[in-house]
Amino acid sequence: MSTFQLLNGLTFAALLFVVASGFTLIFGLLRIVNLAHGALYLLGGYIGFAVASRTGSFALGGLGAMAAIAAIGFVLDQGLLRFVRGNELRQVLLTLGFAFVVNDMSLVIWGGDSFTVPIPQMLKGGMRVFGTFYPTYRLFVLVTGIVVFAGLWLLLNHTRLGALIRAGVDDAEMVEASGVNIRRVFLVTFLLGSALAGLGGLMGGAFLSLYPSADAEILVFSLAIVIIGGRGSLVGVGVGSLLVGLLNTLGQVMFPELAYFVIFGPMALLLAFRPLGLFGRAATT
Repeated sequence: MSTFQLLNGLTFAALLFVVASGFTLIFGLLRIVNLAHGALYLLGGYIGFAVASRTGSFALGGLGAMAAIAAIGFVLDQGLLRFVRGNELRQVLLTLGFAFVVNDMSLVIWGGDSFTVPIPQMLKGGMRVFGTFYPTYRLFVLVTGIVVFAGLWLLLNHTRLGALIRAGVDDAEMVEASGVNIRRVFLVTFLLGSALAGLGGLMGGAFLSLYPSADAEILVFSLAIVIIGGRGSLVGVGVGSLLVGLLNTLGQVMFPELAYFVIFGPMALLLAFRPLGLFGRAATT
């Protein structure tokens, strides 16, 4: 691939990481099968588009998208998912139905047209990278993905909250017996994962655009990333995002009629030898 296509793959991988990292916090760590994550991504993009268009501020659009999707995540977790904890089949049906409702509401409000989130003037244009003139905004997405990875890694490995999350996943009853409200810790984690979906929707809406089926596409990519990287592994999500982003770009450039096979073919082969993914580990009992 040319340098331009390689950068395309890296920037798309960074966007996928922002979305999939929120998905792995909910699915990988909390063991909640949230198939509404793609719908939250798309709704976050729509809300960010509305706020950014009205205020003229991309930053306010991002804050608005993250806050709104975190609030919706609170309703989803406390109003619905709390009644089906531990039952993955019911979680699948519930979150899938919730996604359909969110998608229909979005279709009523914004219609079936495509929208592109306006980006600030400072991120327009391009700059020369490795001899290639490349869009500045896509480089911003790449840097944002790296910053999100660093922030989540520090949170999960070097803070008390991260230690409580990891301990609560392994033995929630023991953590609660020590005086910690583990339900509140899990709620904060769910809200963080939802907020990352909203942030990803705003970022993706600026160069992938927003349209009614975008939620299903991003959800499929997120599932592939978590499966390849390993459930609950942040490093795995990073590696999975790189693989999916680069393979997707390779497939679109060299094998456009087999673009999805280029991603899911190697994934199926990987699962045959490593069922838990590259960095996954068996759940403790």
